Parts: sequence; structure tokens; C-alpha cells
Amino acid sequence: MAKPAPEVIRLSPAQLDALLAQLRAHLPSPVFDLVQAALQTLQWVLEAMELKTTTIARLKRVLFGFKSEKTKQLFPESAPSATGATSADPATPPGDKPKRRGHGRRSAQTYTGAQRVALPHPSLHAGDPCPDCSGTLGAREPNQVVCIQAQPLFGATLYEAQVLRCNRCQKVFTAPLPPVAQQAKYDPSVGDMLGLLRFGLGVPMYRTARWQQDLGVPLPASTQWELMAAAVQPRQPLFQAMIEAAAQGTLLHTDDTPMLVQSLRREINQAGDQAERTGIFTTGLIAKLGTGQRVALYFTGSRHAGENLDHVLQHRAAGLGPPLHMCDGLSRNGSKEFETILCNCATHGRRQFTDVREGFPVECRQVIEQLRLVYHHDAQARKQQLSDDQRLRFHQEHSQPVMDRLHQWMNDQIEQKRVEPNSGLGQAIKYMFKRWEPLTRFLKVPGAPLDNNICEQGLKFAIQHRKNSLSFKTLRGALVGDFFMSVIQTCRLNRANPVAYLAALRQHAKAALQNPAAWLPWNYHHALAAINTS
Repeated sequence: MAKPAPEVIRLSPAQLDALLAQLRAHLPSPVFDLVQAALQTLQWVLEAMELKTTTIARLKRVLFGFKSEKTKQLFPESAPSATGATSADPATPPGDKPKRRGHGRRSAQTYTGAQRVALPHPSLHAGDPCPDCSGTLGAREPNQVVCIQAQPLFGATLYEAQVLRCNRCQKVFTAPLPPVAQQAKYDPSVGDMLGLLRFGLGVPMYRTARWQQDLGVPLPASTQWELMAAAVQPRQPLFQAMIEAAAQGTLLHTDDTPMLVQSLRREINQAGDQAERTGIFTTGLIAKLGTGQRVALYFTGSRHAGENLDHVLQHRAAGLGPPLHMCDGLSRNGSKEFETILCNCATHGRRQFTDVREGFPVECRQVIEQLRLVYHHDAQARKQQLSDDQRLRFHQEHSQPVMDRLHQWMNDQIEQKRVEPNSGLGQAIKYMFKRWEPLTRFLKVPGAPLDNNICEQGLKFAIQHRKNSLSFKTLRGALVGDFFMSVIQTCRLNRANPVAYLAALRQHAKAALQNPAAWLPWNYHHALAAINTS
């Protein structure tokens, strides 16, 4: 039997703040944070439901996350489009891709972290005569077998130095400790590995502490934080070098995601109506350099993506022209202090139609199928490894007619009054029209991307942290997270191993601090080679 509907109680923002202030005095801090987040979520949902621009699809996406937005999932193959075409038409790119070869068991070469043990033949050697004929034995590639065992993430060695005491003079003699036992209790590698676990894999500190406790090597959460902070503090010059490198980029992607910083939220709550800004964000910025490398940066605090972009562009060389800037259509994402070539995300424009496809299936399919052709052309350009200029001409030849047809079709819907301007479909068309120039920048400027997907994928680091750890406690903690996320994502974008990179920084800390630009993730191998040959 269905439960009766509860009594709906609406609280104003001031009433909600007053209620939270009363609860703060009676609840433990972790419990209060959960209650505060739940009440603020409920308040946001009620306010969002009152907006005419809010659809059920958008509300479900915000509350429950993104589902598949692939065309074949949105529209069955049998469903007709506005022109009567189906996904099986020759003009439409194929939906099913053949499975790539190479899936299955991993080769022994991929186990770069495995301990290697050479096993010589017990009785034969290279150059010996063959025991079965008159030939000579020669060495070949070894037969490789991989054995994997479980072990703690953080192991410990307990040294028990024997102690002897004379029964007459009572003098004590203690066995000497090995050099490794005379160093600090925690090896510097522990702080780096903790940063990789928390900010690269989303494992919160309390889970690591529980795991280590079960394995007999305790590592309390407070100790974990101290080790991570100690690992980041001396490396701030490297983070600054990454910012300066990103500022010289030819293309910059930016996007925001909400984040909670407890100390900053308390300051905002105490300021009340006097607070200049109530939002807290993590900004993801990914810069593509002229040489092809990519730099990923993260900034957590009250600043929007556009303000963090300006912070980075302050370090741009004076002689460089304006960079391409890809972001979604929010006005706060654009630069206010520097000239950029603004590009808007086609995926965000497409999403306006996927959100209302249930009410307008034929019309929305028309838009989505046309954009699918454009993405197919972009995939062909990547497959052919076209230069930026060649890609531009390719899109002008193949995608320009598609976008022109789409623009004309949407214009006809409005001009001929086939759609209500304030309906979901009408609002989606208005979104595209308002941003048409930056949305079609890829047809006019070499190197302009279609979408902001690379930045949204990079923000999954921050979202993963938010879902698992809920918040940062202080802005200092946010700075530690920003550093590790920036280093890890930059390494991955440049096909560098973040574990090996952080190990190289530890081993050559002095050299890295003297010349941070030479120790960035994409060129630190050259610095290592120079040290090894000197």
C-alpha cells in the first residue's frame, strides 16, 4: 500500500540558515555536514521544479548522473527522423563499430612493476654443445611466467635490535640498526602514494585507514593528511611552472563542478546576506600547447572558471596571440580580462535536444542525426591524422553543408511557427541560435574543437573525490588535492606514468626545484637522461 504524501513545508533561505545554525550546536560535525547537504539538496530541488526551464530529464540527470547519450540508445533503429531517414541510411555513419583486436590476456611486458627473477638453466649454458646432436646452444627470449600475490598497500618492516646487558657493570649493548632504519619512520613515497590513491582513484582516507588496520600496518587518517601535505609543500614551484606552461597554450578548455570546502562554507554562512558569492567550485583547465603536449590544472575555491582562466592567462607571453577557449555557454566561463577566441561545446547544444526528446522525438532526432554526421567527419579527420588547416578544409567541405541545413531547419521551425518558442524544443533551438557563432567555430578557425569533453572527463577526478570524501576540510586541503589531480591528469594526458614521475621528483628533488620547467611530466625523461650521463 502506497504511503500517504507528506506535508510539504517550504523554508525561505533565511529560515533554512537559521535551522542549520540551531542544528550545528547539537550535532557532531560529520552528521551535521550530511544533514546540511540533504536539506540544501531538497531546497534546490524545490526551487528547480518551479523554473519553467527545468525538465524532468534535466532534473534526473542532475540527481542521478548522466546516462548513455549515444544516438542508437536515444532512438531505436526503426524510429524515423523528421525527414523520414533512419540510422541505416548510407548518409548516416554506421552505429556499430567492429571490436578492436588485442583484447584479452596481457603480455608479460605490461607488468613493468613486477620483480624480475632470472632463472638460468641448471645444467646448460649458451655456447655449450647440444646434448641431443652436434649443434651449439644459443640464447633466445626467455620463457616468461607471471605470478601475482596479494600484499598491503603500505608495508612495514619492524627492526628488533638485540639488547644485551652486563650482569656486573649493567652496561647495555644494542645491535646497530641498518641505514634504512635510521631514516624517517615514513618513507617519502608514502605521501605520494596516498595522493594517488585519494585524488587519482577516489579512495578516501578513512577507507585506507581501515584497510591498513585490518592488514596490521596502521595508517591513521590524520597521519595520511600530514604525509600528503608534506609531499606537496616543497613542490609548489612545479605547480607554478605548470600554470606558466598552460598559459602559453594555443587551446584552453575550462569547466566547473560544485565542490564543498567546509571552512569556506562556514565563512559564507557566517556572512549570510553579506556574502559576495555563495558557490564553491573546482575548475578544470586543460591547455593544449603548440608542441602537442597537454597540461591539466585544477583550482578549488569561490572563483568561477572564467576567473581561474584569467589567473592563468596573466602568465601568457606578451607576443602571443589570443588562444582558443572552449567552454559551455555560461557567461561566467568566459575571460573578462584577456582576449580569447571563444568556442562553445556542441555536446551541450546537443544535450538541449536529448533532454526533450520524449516530447519531440521526430524533431530532436533530426538535430541529433545531423550533429552525428559532423562528429563522424571529425572522427575521419583524426583517423587520417590531418593537420589543423587540413581538418578545417575537411570540415568546410563536409560539415559546413550539414550545419547550414541544420540552421535552416531550426530557423524554419521558429519562423513558420511549427514550434512554440517557450516549449522545450523552442528553448533548445534558442540555445543553439544564441551561441551559433562559437558553436561553429570549428568551421572558421584551425584547431577549434567540437566540444569540451576532454575537460568534462578530467573533472571526473574532482567529482569522484566529492562522491567518496564529500568535501575538503580547508582551502589548504583543497590546494593539496588540486596539486595531485593536476599532476596525475597531466601525466595521463601525456602518456607518462604518474607513479614513476613522482618517484623521479623525489629522487631528484633539488634539481627539480632549481629548474621546474625542465621537470614537467612530458619532458622529465630528458632531465633524467642529462643527470645519468653527467
